[in-house]
Amino acid sequence: MSQFENVTLIKEANIYFDGKVTSRTVLFEDGTKRTLGIMLPGDYEFSTSLKEEMEILAGNLDYKLAGEDWETIEGSGVFYVPANETFQLKVHSVVDYCCSYLTE
Repeated sequence: MSQFENVTLIKEANIYFDGKVTSRTVLFEDGTKRTLGIMLPGDYEFSTSLKEEMEILAGNLDYKLAGEDWETIEGSGVFYVPANETFQLKVHSVVDYCCSYLTE
């Protein structure tokens, strides 16, 4: 899906790591939430409370889920982060992403 219809966009940005990672929250009529953002090159660690679908729309990064090996995405791809986990990212070029928060 390249665009969202009938959504609410939160104007205030989510800003992490001194502005190197930013996103905007998108709320859907059915109560689901996504964030759309940009990550600049760097090494990052995030924690989750809900299961997340990380859709990489463009860019180059390595990601590591807890207890797993490093994986690479070049261009576009998707990975899933279990709820209540920490994951690491090594961002090599500007990354455009969409994070979906899953309740299942």
